[in-house]
Amino acid sequence: MKELFEFMLRFGNLNQQQMDFISSKAVEMQLPNNAYFSEAGKIARQVGFVVEGIVRVCYYSNKGEEITKYFIEENNLVVDLESFDLEICSSAYVQAVTDCTLIVFSKKDWQELLQTIVGFETIVHKIISRALMQKVERRSPLVTEDATTRYLKFMEIYPTVVNRIPLSYIASYLGVTQSSLSRIRKNIR
Repeated sequence: MKELFEFMLRFGNLNQQQMDFISSKAVEMQLPNNAYFSEAGKIARQVGFVVEGIVRVCYYSNKGEEITKYFIEENNLVVDLESFDLEICSSAYVQAVTDCTLIVFSKKDWQELLQTIVGFETIVHKIISRALMQKVERRSPLVTEDATTRYLKFMEIYPTVVNRIPLSYIASYLGVTQSSLSRIRKNIR
């Protein structure tokens, strides 16, 4: 819980009573490697905070290819926001790529926190805004660059991720084949 509060307090203030209330709604969850936090075709019903591990957001193209949109590492919230907020079926999977420890809130409890704690909605809004900006910043430079530059950018953006996840996920994120990625990595060293 300490990590969650350190994270939240970067975006606003919470007193001890509010933090105790948040703690009372939180459930620690172990999500094993390859397990799904939320799935395409289902409505996302929980918000998580990654204490340990890495998750990825991915989908399948109309050709059946698995495409990784982005990774979420420690000390970040994880939720399929559109599905969660609008109660519509998700178009993406949120999957553990390492064994993960998450702090999880059900939709009902999350709504109660938003309605009860003064300023909590502002904190959540700031967190979501930051996450959306990061997503755009991380994807934008990758669109126009060659594969080697994209990989170097990836290592810059996700320095703690690169040696902890399968190359196939990195290749899918970069839009290259695994063999191309292996060549790129060999040429960089």
